[in-house]
Amino acid sequence: MFRSIEPDNNRDDAGFTLIESLVALAVVATALAAIGALVSANIRATRSLDSRLALVETTRSLITGLPDRAQLVPGDTTGELGYHRWRLDVMPFEADFVEPRRATPWVPEALVLRVQSPTGELLRIDTVRLRPGQGSSK
Repeated sequence: MFRSIEPDNNRDDAGFTLIESLVALAVVATALAAIGALVSANIRATRSLDSRLALVETTRSLITGLPDRAQLVPGDTTGELGYHRWRLDVMPFEADFVEPRRATPWVPEALVLRVQSPTGELLRIDTVRLRPGQGSSK
C-alpha cells in the first residue's frame, strides 16, 4: 500500500535556464534605471529650488536694507551680495492719476530691484515708495 518515492537524481532540469536568468537580470536593470532617473530628477529639482530660495532670500535682504524713504534719490545703484548681483532703479512714479507738478506732502517714487543669481536666474521686484514732498515737515 505504501509506495516509497525515491528522489530523482536526474539534475538536468534543476535550477534556472540561461534565458530565465537573463530575463530576470533585464527586469532588475530596468527597475534600477527607473529608480536612477527618479533620483536624478529629484536632485535637479532640489538644486533648482535651493537656487531660487537663495535668490528670494537675497532679494528680501536687499529690500529690508533699503535706505530710509527720505534718503532715496532718483538714479540707479548696483552691487553684489552673496554672489548675487543686484541693481536698484529709483525713478519718479508715473501714472494718469499722479500730477507731478502739484505740491503734495508725499511724492511717489517707483523702485525696481533686479537681482541675478550666479546661475543667471533673474528676479525683479517693482514697488512704490513715498518720500516726503516739498510741503512735508520730514
